[in-house]
Parts: sequence; C-alpha cells; structure tokens
Amino acid sequence: MSLLPFSTVDVFTQTRFGGNPLAVVIGGEGLSEARMQAVAAEFNLSETTFVLPPADPAHTARVRIFNRSEEMAFAGHPMVGTAYVLAAADPGLTTATFEIPAGIVEIAIARNVDGAPVGATVEAPQPLSVGETVAPEVVASMLRLAPEDIVVTLHRPIVASVGNPYVIAELSDAALARCVPDLAAFRDTLAAHPQFGTRLSVHVYCKHGRTLRARMFAPLAGTWEDPATGSANAPLAGLLLSLEPDTEEARFEIHQGVEMGRPSLLDVTARRTPDGIRATLRGTCVPVMRGEIDCG
Repeated sequence: MSLLPFSTVDVFTQTRFGGNPLAVVIGGEGLSEARMQAVAAEFNLSETTFVLPPADPAHTARVRIFNRSEEMAFAGHPMVGTAYVLAAADPGLTTATFEIPAGIVEIAIARNVDGAPVGATVEAPQPLSVGETVAPEVVASMLRLAPEDIVVTLHRPIVASVGNPYVIAELSDAALARCVPDLAAFRDTLAAHPQFGTRLSVHVYCKHGRTLRARMFAPLAGTWEDPATGSANAPLAGLLLSLEPDTEEARFEIHQGVEMGRPSLLDVTARRTPDGIRATLRGTCVPVMRGEIDCG
C-alpha cells in the first residue's frame, strides 16, 4: 500500500466551494505516469498536481500537472494552488520555483498579517506566442452560437499561448452567456485541425475596458467547462496588450466561472519585455480537504 498525503484547495476565490478546485498530492516519485493519470482521473478535477523533488536542488519542486485525461505542460491554477499548499506547510516559504514541462515558473507567496498564506502571484513560463487564426464559423459551431456572435473588431479567433495553447475569441455579452459546447463539433474541428492538439481548448471572453468576463471549454479533455483558467487568461491579457502598441503594461480583472456557480477572480498583468510580452497572474486560495490517497 502506497499512501500519499493530499490537499484540495479552491483557487482564484476567497470563498470555499467557489473558484477552481485543485488536488495537490505530495510525493509520488515512485509512481508511473499511468498511475498518476489514474489518480487524477479519480479526483475528477480540472487538474491534479504531484509535488516531486526538483532536478535542480536550488528549486522548490518539480511539479507534474494532470487533467482528467493527460499531462499538461503548464496550467495556472495548479501553480497558484500548489504554492499555497506548500506555503501552508512551511511558514518560511516566501517564494517558490517550480520545474514544469513548459519551463521554470517563479512564484511569490502572499501571506496575511498573521503570516498565513492567502494566495500567490505566478510568472508564466513563456512569453506570448500567437499562432493561426480560426474562422468565426468554426468557433461558433463548437459553442452552438451564430457566426455573428463572434466579435472580430479587435482580432479574429486566434491560437495563443504562454505555455499551453488556446483558441481565444471575443464574444458579445449575450453570446457569452449562451455558450453550450457541442462535443461533435469539437471532434470535427479537431479532425480538421489536428495541429490544435488533443485538448482543443476554447477560451472566450467579453471586454469592458480592463474588466473581462471569460469562459473556457475543453470537453475533449473531460473539462466541459473550467471555473478559472490561468493558462488561458494569461495569453488573453498578453494578446490584448499586443493590440495596444503604445502601451507597455496592462492589468486586467478577469471574472470566470460565474455561469457555473463557481465565481472566480483572476488578476492578470501583461507587460512588454526584451524577449516578448510576459504575463503574471495573481489569485487567492481557500483550503477545503486534506487526507491520504492509496496509490498502490
């Protein structure tokens, strides 16, 4: 029997049972990738992380991230939540450096006046990269919308990433509320565009100045809808900054999960740097459960 401690936390919220839940398993270096994937499927959350010894002893940990069906190179709420769990166990932890497949992630721990952790700020591991555009009709079909619901004033639907790619599209306010993923359309789109990868994640938003409302759908990976998606909102902020050539830095307040009854708040800043547009995301956490899982 192999018992490993785990915690669950709700991320990007200050209210228990809001935000995006995350399971954090401490240890598991003896587990196979298949067993880690089985554990993640058992938790049945958007993501589960395994905290392992780092390859570089100067770093805090190597973190592996799994959704319900596969390992991920980067995800935002797992970085915030995992750092929060480690900070709760180590009062002296003020910063963390995680090794993940997408690169190195630097994290600053936020604590209250009593020294208890309340959240974290995460530097995305890669600068913004943008890929091909996607026809509005394709996005509309996947979300059971009309093509005219897709707003193309600022940009056409486009693939963007800071470590994990998403199809990003702007919608009207009314259309954002009407989104319903069509699984068959997602499958057809992936068959026609295999370059999108196995997840084919679609992140849609509506914009009012620096305040955004967003929703993310990845049904082919088992996430019908995600309550809060740091790795999608970070490239979204970067994309929007890229469309303002005279702006050096922009900070966005992003609300997600509202339609799911799990309201989330992400504070995302994008800035121009010598190696491209970089993004940081900030959020709070609430502890929910602790226990042990039999991984044997």
